[in-house]
Amino acid sequence: MDGAEPHLLVVDDDARLRELLRRYLTDQGFRITTAGDAAEARSKIASLAFDLLVLDVMMPGENGLDLTRSLRTQSRIPILLLTAMADAGDRINGLERGADDYLAKPFEPRELVLRIRNILQRVPQPPLIAADVRFGAYRLEVARGTLYRGGDPVHLTQAEAALLLALARRAGEPVSREALSQEAQFSGNVRTVDVQVTRLRRKIEHDPKFPRYLQTVRGTGYVLKPD
Repeated sequence: MDGAEPHLLVVDDDARLRELLRRYLTDQGFRITTAGDAAEARSKIASLAFDLLVLDVMMPGENGLDLTRSLRTQSRIPILLLTAMADAGDRINGLERGADDYLAKPFEPRELVLRIRNILQRVPQPPLIAADVRFGAYRLEVARGTLYRGGDPVHLTQAEAALLLALARRAGEPVSREALSQEAQFSGNVRTVDVQVTRLRRKIEHDPKFPRYLQTVRGTGYVLKPD
């Protein structure tokens, strides 16, 4: 973590438990967003960046196991499953779907916090990068995720900013589409990366068809070429 409060998404159809978890985890130093079902969770994931999901298994509609399996095709965001099903087969099923940990209801809140912190400690940390990354007339202020041309800010969508930051973390190194999709936390498939690259090039390249800074690496993905 970079010192900011970890941002968790708590997904549970039980409104009372959801609110209790929101209050308790907030008191423990986390930033909390909640969702009542998988559809709402998908909407939040598409628009916000989360450090970890606390996900109930037994929900109406798409359940937590199916949501976990689906998310794992797109992202490596850590997932902790909560469920009333506590036998070994259920735990194995959850882990096989791609969950990082599994906690049976009812649970001790302190144990939940410990498990969350343990998962977050295992998440690879992004490499340290300079406060500013410069290319041509542009300067990316990393801490704010703000791009400037000269002294004027360049408007970037959230997806464009996330992608540019992911590239800046490995400036000068080729980064695969899969890695960029994971780091930018795109909810679509890896082709979403191509779409966002095209949009970014229109904003930062003199000739987007012949990019100088955001280059394609054949067979791999993309690379940001700083000055």
